[in-house]
Amino acid sequence: MPSNPRDGVHSRAIVDADVVIIGAGLSGLVAAAQAYADGKRVAVLDQEPPASVGGQAHWSFGGLFLVNTPEQRRLGVKDSAELALSDWLASAAFDRPEDSWAKQWAEAYVDFAADEKRRWLHSLGVRLFPLVQWAERGGYGPQGHGNTVPRFHVTWGTGPGVVQPFLAKVNEGADRGRISLHFRHRATQITTTAGRVTGVGGEILEASGAGRGEASPSTVVGHFAATAGAVIVTTGGIGGNHALVRRQWPGGSAPDSMLSGVPASVDGEFLAAAAAVGGRLISGDRMWHYPEGIHNHSPVWPSHGIRILPGPSSLWIDATGRQLPAPLFPGFDSLGALRHILASGHGHSWFVCNRTIALKEFALSGSEQNPDLTGKDIRLLASRLSPGSDSPLRLFLDRGVDFLQAATPAELAAKMNQLTGSALIDPARLDSLIHDRDLQVVSGLGKDPQLAAIRAARRFATDKIMRVAPPHRLTDPKQGPLLAVRLSVLTRKSLGGLQTDLRSRVLNDSGVPVPGLYAAGEAAGFGGGGIHGYRALEGTFLGGCLFSGRAAGRDAAASV
Repeated sequence: MPSNPRDGVHSRAIVDADVVIIGAGLSGLVAAAQAYADGKRVAVLDQEPPASVGGQAHWSFGGLFLVNTPEQRRLGVKDSAELALSDWLASAAFDRPEDSWAKQWAEAYVDFAADEKRRWLHSLGVRLFPLVQWAERGGYGPQGHGNTVPRFHVTWGTGPGVVQPFLAKVNEGADRGRISLHFRHRATQITTTAGRVTGVGGEILEASGAGRGEASPSTVVGHFAATAGAVIVTTGGIGGNHALVRRQWPGGSAPDSMLSGVPASVDGEFLAAAAAVGGRLISGDRMWHYPEGIHNHSPVWPSHGIRILPGPSSLWIDATGRQLPAPLFPGFDSLGALRHILASGHGHSWFVCNRTIALKEFALSGSEQNPDLTGKDIRLLASRLSPGSDSPLRLFLDRGVDFLQAATPAELAAKMNQLTGSALIDPARLDSLIHDRDLQVVSGLGKDPQLAAIRAARRFATDKIMRVAPPHRLTDPKQGPLLAVRLSVLTRKSLGGLQTDLRSRVLNDSGVPVPGLYAAGEAAGFGGGGIHGYRALEGTFLGGCLFSGRAAGRDAAASV
């Protein structure tokens, strides 16, 4: 936006910084805390107001991918670094020459997750919920995609609990005059001197009291120049920029309508500035968007969606009423389900279950949707399954636009068609599907692979306690009315980004580090330009920010 003289436009130089970090999300805070701990003076820039510090990590469920932990062992889970790496590589399916660094990052990260990661976080005061969750289960055989065992460790305090120790360290540095925080500073270019990155330039935006995730004014009131011995890019991904998501969607087959799992400020625009000074952007077509999005009944940002983290019992049908094939059960293969749903020619799908299954098996992603875990409130946590508790999930069940309840399949089909303004759901077909599924349950054995998966899941303590309902007829009146939930595509994470070596140095097209330039977090594909390859194993995004942010902070500090 052009400057307006009436706004008091002025220039401002930010000087006396050893390291400049662009972005105050988790990876930026980790890098800043590390560089400060290593004795350097740090400047952190972010285009948003102070309320949004911590970025997307604050909004997250706080899930962390960890391997062979005490929490797993107490639940009887047998895990190892060897098994975890096998799962990772099978899921990532690295198949491009430019994946070489990403694969090295993956190997290093799994070692970190199996050894130092938990001890390091524990030393910082991070604690874990004792019931480990089982996300992204796969189901394609021993060499296929997915987590063989549960590895999704929820932070006690969710996303804010992960952010807090690093934000505290940054605030300590600010109090001591060693870290300067510059909100409403939108970096637009990287500056170089004699071929080395020496700073950034950009615009100062109008001060704003906008709350976390809310839209803030883009009025320019000045310009700034920041100089440093090293610059770390931690500006995040592209999930809030639907136009860019569509341009990068593999095959150009993005759905006509999508929800946003991140604020509009997550726009990916600064990545072009890093590319302009030689940084190599790779794997932009690899993204991690969810097929289980629902409209937030109290949106904070445009098209604000929430993801359902489902248990395995719901029937998952596409927009035309056809059940997704095995092993595309809820919670087993996000990308596979997404591809199958979009191949139907429609952008939405449905969970069909009953109220009992929904209350037992639907978790809502995000710190704000889990006040018990976020607030470390044991009493509130214990009340989750109590009849009549006013939980966020119950609010969605009763008020969410995507949630429909009915006494019979025919009545449910009518409501589904009314919601979408179509006649895609055939009442007779839906009734037949539910009837035949219930016959399989009544048999006590059956040929349905989904029921076999449900029964297998209930052998794991966490699933039996809080995530998987005992098999029962969907039409059993004791289990509440039938329920259909319309699911939309929810944008979330970029799996590609700036290619980096294991020191988080940004590489150019020849594989040579760009002097003075680093990247971490989602801007670097969580490490190497795409540590996840094609598929993520869940709980690996926050961990990727931690691992790559620490590496960037260490090496940037050592380089100046």
